[in-house]
This record gives sequence, structure tokens and C-alpha cells, in this order.
Amino acid sequence: MSTVVLVGFGGIGTQDHQTDMYLPAFARHPAFTLVGTLGSADPGGAEKAAKAASDHGLRHFTDPAEAFTAADVVCVAAPIGLRGGIVADAVRAGKHVLADKPLSASLTEALRIQRLAAEHGVVVVPAHHIRLGGALRSARAAVRAGRVGLPWNVQADFLVAGGDPSPLGELVNLALYPVDAVCSILGLDVTRVYATGGPALVTLMLDHPHGVTSTVVCGRTGTLHGLAPAGLATHRYRVSGSHGVLTVDATKPALRVRTAERQSTAWTGPGTVDALLDVLAAGIRTGRPEIGVADAVRTLRVIEAAQRSIDTGAPVHLEADS
Repeated sequence: MSTVVLVGFGGIGTQDHQTDMYLPAFARHPAFTLVGTLGSADPGGAEKAAKAASDHGLRHFTDPAEAFTAADVVCVAAPIGLRGGIVADAVRAGKHVLADKPLSASLTEALRIQRLAAEHGVVVVPAHHIRLGGALRSARAAVRAGRVGLPWNVQADFLVAGGDPSPLGELVNLALYPVDAVCSILGLDVTRVYATGGPALVTLMLDHPHGVTSTVVCGRTGTLHGLAPAGLATHRYRVSGSHGVLTVDATKPALRVRTAERQSTAWTGPGTVDALLDVLAAGIRTGRPEIGVADAVRTLRVIEAAQRSIDTGAPVHLEADS
């Protein structure tokens, strides 16, 4: 069983995925034991860490070196500007890491973490957990098994309704999820990016090897009746191949729950964050996690290229960036 310390209780804007997602998932996972919390340097970080420790009977650390010494795994969900540095420090201390998404504020930071992880022989798992949903796992298996023949195009829609807009824009905040899912389904990298849109809604047109293309529409809509704030309004994929078309509703399998106040969905099995911790546990055992730093590097490369494309109005070829 691996011991875990939670570092940072922030994110992008008002996010606190540590409290909302990772803390409860680690608390119920049989492969991990929570031992403490550590605040990051952002305003209020220490107070949030102290409260979480008090609420859950954990130790509240104030010294990073002491916190890292007490744990096998460091779960980093610090504000995005601090995240990459904290992940790098944990890796230098020889600790395995689960990192909130995106792994770091820049591709340069992610490449540095990748080098450090290889040098220190530790596992770093970024929170690309959306691809672990049952429908997307099935889609990946079907495409890899040739159920649609040779794939030539994927259309992906990932729309969140309401909630707090990201101060960095939804390209940085949300787009890595569908981009990562598309690359996972196809088993292909991205060679060229053309993107258009604004802070709330973006469209990415991606080229992959062997003439395969994909289009990703991603962003945040206004509040929709019956959906909780920041709920997934649309999450779907259409994979076209030489011998058929596969249409995937990635919000399923789930139960739809209607009350007098709102409509929501409830998963019929373990959620994707629980599956992410399964990936982490298996990665620690084998040294080869299903999701690793290379996935974060790939998606950050695409996201940064997309922003350059939006800024210039021209496509960006990724071979020149590698």
C-alpha cells in the first residue's frame, strides 16, 4: 500500500480538484493511504490544507521536504502557475506523482518533468482521466480491433454548461481532454493544428499520420436547464473509417436522475478518477503507467500550437516543434 500526501488546493480560477476529486478518491482506494496535506504558496493554500487535514484526520505539513519524506506518492493540485515546479520538486525527491490537469503551465515545464521522471525512475501520471470512461475504453478497443476498418476521421464535441469560466480560456482548461481522447482512440500523434475561436469556444482541426484527420469542438456554453453548473452538456465522438462509422456518447453508461430542482447523471460503476488511481497503482507496480508524462507533453504541444494558430490565423506544423 502506498502512502499519499496531498499538495496544493487550487487550480485554474476557482478550481479545487484536490478537495472535490482526489482526496475522496484516494480515501476510498484500497491501494493508497492518505497521510497528510501541504498547502501551496498561493493565498489561502495553507488554510485549505490545514482544514482538509483537520476534517479527515490527517497530518498538516508546513515543510515540503518533511511532507515528501512521509509519503510514497505526491498528489499535486496546486494553482497552475505553481504546479509544474511542485511536480518537479516531488520527482527530484524520488516520489511518484499524480498531477492535476494540465500537468504544467507550459510545454517547456512538461518536457523538464519528463526528463526528471526518467532520471529518477518515478511514475508521473497526469489527470487525463476522461479517456478512462467506459464508452471511450470501448471505442478505443473497437477502433484498434479494426471494427471500422482504417479510420480516416474523428469528430469530437466536448461542451460544458455553466460554471465558472476559466480565466485562461477553455482551450487551456478543457481542450486537453478531447484531444487526449482522440489521440488515445487512434493511437496516433498530431502533426498539424489549425484552430479558431475565442476564450469560451474553440475548434481544433488536427492532422495525424497516414492522412487521418480529426475535428474537436470544445468549450463552455451558458447555463442549461436541468444541468448542474459545469456539467457535461455534450461529450461525443464520431469515428469514420473505411468500413463503417462508430458513434460514441461518452456520458454513458450512466443513470439520469431527475429531481424537483435539477437533472443530473450518476455513473453506474466506478468513476474515471477512481480508474485514474488504478492506473497510478498499476504504474507504480510495473513502472509503465497507461497514462504518463508523454501524454501530457503531447497534449500540451497541441494546445500551445492551437493558441499560436488562433493568434496567427495559420496552421502550425508540429514536426518543427518536436
